Amino acid sequence: MTIATPAIKTAESNASAFKSFRDLIAWQKSMDLVCRTYEQTKMLPPDERFGLIAQMRRSAVSVASNIAEGWGRHAGAEYIRFLEIARGSAYELSTQCEICMRLAMPGEWGIVVENCEEIGRILNGLMASIRKSMSRA
Repeated sequence: MTIATPAIKTAESNASAFKSFRDLIAWQKSMDLVCRTYEQTKMLPPDERFGLIAQMRRSAVSVASNIAEGWGRHAGAEYIRFLEIARGSAYELSTQCEICMRLAMPGEWGIVVENCEEIGRILNGLMASIRKSMSRA
């Protein structure tokens, strides 16, 4: 699935260049993660509809949603807290993918795990950048 995105900034460290959370690479990749998660969970057995499918989709949506909500708070420490929640949701989804792999459920779970790990690294960098700018202020 190809996803249309607005113009992408190349570095999250230049926060002043960002006009919206949509400009953040972390948010863009988390939106891709939501789409990928929905695609992959369609392959799971119907009896998982209220189990893994629902939980995995909530986890994926939580990553993007918390990045956006944190942006809207406009406060460094509060923003970092929402980014930490987003990172936790990415790790939660990664664990759920590992469960799918161990149970030999259909899907390309390794790719989703890689995406979760990449988003975790990006969020770590973004949080470090925010902390650094807070210490200078």
